[in-house]
Parts: sequence; structure tokens; C-alpha cells
Amino acid sequence: MEIEFAGAAREVTGSCHIVRSGEKTVLLDCGLFQGHRRDADAKNRMLPCPIADIDAVVLSHAHLDHAGRLPFLTSRGYSNPIHATKGSADLTAIMLADSAHIQESDFEFLTRHGRPVAPPLYGMRDAALVEPLMQLQGYGEWFDVCPGFRARFTDAGHILGSASVVLECTEGSVTKRLIFSGDIGRAGLPIIRDPEPPGDAADHVIIESTYGDRDHESVAGACDSLARVVRATAARGGRLLIPAFAVGRTQEIVYDLHVLARAGEIPGIPIIIDSPLATAATEVFERNADVFDRSEKPVREITRLFRFNQLTYTTSTQESKALNTRVGPMVVIAGSGMVEGGRILHHLVHGASDPRNTILIVGFQAEHTLGRRIVERQPMIRVLGEQVALRAQVEVIGSYSAHADRRELGHWLDAVRRTSPGLQRVSLVHGEIGAQDAMRDDLRARGYTAHCPEPRERVAL
Repeated sequence: MEIEFAGAAREVTGSCHIVRSGEKTVLLDCGLFQGHRRDADAKNRMLPCPIADIDAVVLSHAHLDHAGRLPFLTSRGYSNPIHATKGSADLTAIMLADSAHIQESDFEFLTRHGRPVAPPLYGMRDAALVEPLMQLQGYGEWFDVCPGFRARFTDAGHILGSASVVLECTEGSVTKRLIFSGDIGRAGLPIIRDPEPPGDAADHVIIESTYGDRDHESVAGACDSLARVVRATAARGGRLLIPAFAVGRTQEIVYDLHVLARAGEIPGIPIIIDSPLATAATEVFERNADVFDRSEKPVREITRLFRFNQLTYTTSTQESKALNTRVGPMVVIAGSGMVEGGRILHHLVHGASDPRNTILIVGFQAEHTLGRRIVERQPMIRVLGEQVALRAQVEVIGSYSAHADRRELGHWLDAVRRTSPGLQRVSLVHGEIGAQDAMRDDLRARGYTAHCPEPRERVAL
């Protein structure tokens, strides 16, 4: 077995790992690179390997940095299986359609206004070709990936349908087993079940390292912090603008706002979800309620978690634009999570310069993204081609992260090691260089053989 790290190597996005054995090739994820647009676009237009070589894809979850290049494969003729959980398949269908629509719309708009722009990476037709290739797999069940490979999913606790992957390869009389963490979630978050470390013996582990150099605030404090920010912003008569990932983060925020509203902990101001993708994703969550974490009392007691009197979902562009002329305090949740696209940009153009407003960051912001520049509180930010003064308050609630922190990653990996006496190596991916290096050094001090693979590095088992 040989592993080639074709994405998320020494960076956060573009998750893609190529596993080869004999003449068979399996991709673990095929995600979009994000960040500097020109650099990211160049990376996204490079196939991880020739299409004819790819026998199957195993998908850890639906976020675009893990699934976003699947239509690029189909646009080049890929037609073999894509193995995923039902939750991941449902979410991937709407996310890829949305991604394709945005690319086509942006290309049409910029071309119409005479601005040179590269053609879309893929279109709606290419995204539609992904869904028929999905082969749905349950948690805990071994399934055949392609000749010589079989796999098993365990719940990664990151978003709906997210999975860690146990990939087993048999070549002749030799069997090797690789565990790919995917993105590991946090214990104690509402709605999504806690991460379940695989109980299988592994020869090699590929693990994410997004927060490999830091610990989060406690999960329990997130709701209290959210209530404080809502109350303070409403008292100033301002708007609370929350850039949030449409899948996972938005549903968590809505859940907590619902709990706070029921308890009278926040004022009765309007709460608007201004994201067609978040609306569609919420409907997917509602259809997959059988996999929710029922240990949380509100999850057991509230029939409609994502519907309450203060909350509305916009249904048209006109409704979204009309929000800019409304007066009075309100909460607006809109995509995208790293503030690189979506309707949140329009709300920032109109609201980032108003000191009564608050921009609340509730997730990881990669380097070179607008979200990172907001977290850094740069005095001027460039939004939709305009220079906008950043006078709004900026708040960050790190405990809303859907990624495990340094301590939680260590606990997950320790659980794997307890069932893996022959563990040879741990490869750190999906993290900025500083976070990866810190986690690598910590793991080595704890007796692990850990390394940070460079882009396109190959490792043989």
C-alpha cells in the first residue's frame, strides 16, 4: 500500500489522499482548495491523478474542502463508485449544486461586466452526475470499495453524516490497514453524536490537525457567550451578523438561539437565516433526525428544533436585499463560513462600518480569507471589490468549532493506539503549518512516530 498526499498537506483545505495497491487506486476525499483565489483556482484545476486510474472514492463528509471537487472528476469522465454515508450523500447533493450555481452565476456576471475571469471549475450538469455514483454505507459495516480494498465508517462527530474511514488493503497474503480521521468533531455538542474512534488495529493513521496547537473554550460556555453577544448588540440597536457554514454550524447556532429564546435569555428580536443552502441543509437535517444525539434534553423535547416564532428563512434574493432597509436590531446568519462568498458579503458592505453592529465569528478562518482579516480586526476590508471600514464590533466564540482541539485530537488518537499495537506512523494533514508542527512535536514527545507530509509526498506501508 502506498499513500500520496494530494491535498490538505501543509494546509487546511483541499483534502485528498491517494491510496494505491497493485493496480488499484482509491481516493480518500476530493475537496476544494480555498484561500488566495488565483492560487486556489490553479490547484483546483489539477487532477489528483488520471481519471482512468481512479477505481473508487471514499468520502469522509460533505464539506466542500472534502467533497467540492467531485464534479470536477465527473466533468472529466469519472463514473466509478463514491462511497459515503446517507447523511453525507444527502448534504453533498445540495452543496455541490450550490457550488456549481455560484460558479456559473459569478462567471456570467463578471463576463457581462467585461472582467476577465477563468471559466467555472464545473457546472450544474457535472454536479448532477455525482449523485448517481453515490453508494450509501452505514456506520460500522464493512463494505467492498474495489477489488483488494474494503472499508468501514465510524461516526466522526463533525457534521451530519461525517465519518472516519478504516481502509483495509489486501495484496497477496499481506493485509494493511489505514485509518483516516476525516474531520473529528467535539464531544458534548448538541444535535451531532460524539466522535467514535475506530476500534480497529491500524498500521498507519492520517489525522487532521486544524487545532493541533490550541484548546477550545468549553462547549458549555458557547450558548452563554452567544446570549451575551445577542443582548449587547440588541442594546446598541445594532445587527448581529454571523457568517456561518451552511451545513452544521448554522444548525447549531439556530438550535442554541431556540433554546435561549425559550428560556427568555435573549430579546425577542428577528432572527433571519439568509442562505438558500442553509435552508436546504436544515431540511436535510430534519429528514435525518434519526441520527441526532438524543442525550441532549432539548433534542428529546423540542419537536421542531430549527423552527420557532422569532426565526425566519429568506426564500428569494428580493427578501435578502430587503433586509438592508429594515430598521432595528436583528440577527442575520448567512454564508459563507470563511466569508469568501455568499450573502454575508452584501450584509458586510452595508453593515461592517456601523459601530452598533457586531460581526460574530464562530468557526475556523483559514489564512488569506476575508474571515481571517476580520478576526485580525484590520481597519479596512475589501468586500465585493469595495474598501469598507471595519468599525463594527468583532466577537469570536471558539467553542462553536466543529473541529476537535489539541486535547480532543490526542484523546481520539490515544484510543486508536490502544487497539493498534503495530501502528507504524501518524501523518498530520488538514492544518496550517504552525498547528501541524506543534502537534507533531507533542505526539513525538508522547512516543508516536509522527510526521507532516509535504504536498505530493508518497509514503509506503
